[in-house]
Formats: sequence, C-alpha cells, structure tokens
Amino acid sequence: MPALDYNAIMQAVVNIVLILLLAWIALLLLDRGIVRLRRVMAQKSDAANEPPSETQKRIDTLTHLLHQGGRLIVLILVVLVVLSQLGVPIGPILAGAGVVGLAVGFGAQSLVRDIIAGFFIILENQVRRGDVAVVNGTGGLVEEINFRTLVLRDLTGTVHIFPNGAIDSLSNMTNEWSGYVFELGVAYKENTDRVIEVIQAVGAELQQDPVFGPSILEPMEVFGVDKFDDSGVVIKGRIKTRPIRQWATGREFLRRIKLAFDERGIEIPFPHRTLYVGAATPPFPFQMLPEAHSQPAADRDSVADQGRGRGG
Repeated sequence: MPALDYNAIMQAVVNIVLILLLAWIALLLLDRGIVRLRRVMAQKSDAANEPPSETQKRIDTLTHLLHQGGRLIVLILVVLVVLSQLGVPIGPILAGAGVVGLAVGFGAQSLVRDIIAGFFIILENQVRRGDVAVVNGTGGLVEEINFRTLVLRDLTGTVHIFPNGAIDSLSNMTNEWSGYVFELGVAYKENTDRVIEVIQAVGAELQQDPVFGPSILEPMEVFGVDKFDDSGVVIKGRIKTRPIRQWATGREFLRRIKLAFDERGIEIPFPHRTLYVGAATPPFPFQMLPEAHSQPAADRDSVADQGRGRGG
C-alpha cells in the first residue's frame, strides 16, 4: 500500500480553502457590484425623468438575472477547480461537456429556442417583473422572468408558466403609463353636451383628489358620442394614469359618475322594450240565437226510454 503524501494532502486542503475563500469574495463583490449597478441605473433613470415605478421594475428584472447568472458561473468554476485539486482530470470533463452540449443543442432545440427568446425579451425590455401583461391570451402579473420561462399570476392566484420560445403574443399593459377607457351610456332623452360637461367636471374633481390625483398623469379625455346603442347613447373617454393604477382610478371614477348622474337626474339606461300597436283590432261580430220553443225529437225519445225503464 503506497504511503500517503501528507504534504500533498495538506497543500490540496489549503488550496481548496483558498478557492472557497476566493469564491466567497467573488460572490461578495458580485452582490456589491449589483447594488452599485442598481444605484447607477436609478440615477440615469432620474436624469431621463422616467417614472419611478418603471425604473424599479427594470432594475429588479436585470439585477435578478445578473445575480442568478453570476452565481451560476462562480459555482461552476469552483467545482472545476476543486476537482482539479482533488486529482480529478477536468480535461475529459470539459471535452465531455462540449460533446454533451452539442448533443443537447441538436436534441433540445426547444430549450435553446426558449433561452434565445428570453434573452431578446430581456434585452429589448419588452416586459419586466411587476408588469401586468397578456401572454398568449392569458393576463396576469409578471412574477418572474428567466432565460427560459416567464411566470404570470392571474387574478384568481393561478400561476401560469410560459416557455419563452412558445410566446406568440405579448401585450404589456403597464409600460411607462396605463389608460382606463370608459364607455358611459345615457338615455336618448338626455342632452349629450350637458352629460359631457358633467363627466369632465367629475374628472377634474378626481384629478384634484389627494389620494387618486397623483395617479392621474393628464386631464381626462372625453372623445364624445361613440355609438348609438339599443337602449342609450354611449359616450367614450380615457383617463391616463401611472402604470397599474388604471383599475383603481377607474373604479373610483365610475363611483363618482353614478353619484353625479343621480344628483342631476341623468338617466343611465337599462335594456327594455317598447311595443307599439299599429291599429285597433275591430270587434268580432256576435249574434244571439233565438231560444228553442220545442224540445228536440231526440231528447223526447230519450226521456220516453227513461220512463219505460223506471216503469218496467
């Protein structure tokens, strides 16, 4: 049995400890570098007058991916160097990894497509964590963006996971600003000019509100009469808000519109039908028949038969 080379073992242990120490320092520098990157990106966004919410979402998305990728690279390097210190030849491992990677490239084309698509989604800043998006017809809050998948959570709490390569359509509803489009129906008898004045007054009052006012970016737009519906006239408009604030602002706007319409007697239509009779229906002719003075022959014969039956 060959004698153990304790000096070589101690040297390998020291080297491994140094490698782990260097890896810890590298991870620490990575974290500090990401913090500094966040600060620099925030300063540039402030200089460009971008909304703070948009800045925060973009910073969170990019730094999350950089942190994830950096840790993965450090881990792979540490494993390879530690194996080399333990006497395991890493040349065949690297060669085998290259062959495996080539095989995976041919056999797992969908995986490669997902990674490439995810890279361009992140590079082009199409969607970020915290956005509300519609992916392939499914809407929800973007919780995670990875190089391979995009994760949505809808209003019911259901989590939807989409491979990036399978995303055919992506609609970002909270990119830079959002809009609440409303369609208000009023009765045909109402003066539409007066109704529009009331809507504009409610919008101006909402913009001065200390709670909802900061979420509104511009004065409300009233496009005018949009269409004639079955039971009323539809007036269309839009409120431009900060990202993801359109729904809360829109609900408060509709609440105030209902109160304002009730106060001014403006009728909000509901489905109903009105029947018109073209002409009165003429009376039906009616004729009384004269009362018969004699009993019919058939009735006399029937009465005679009944009398014979009782007598017999």
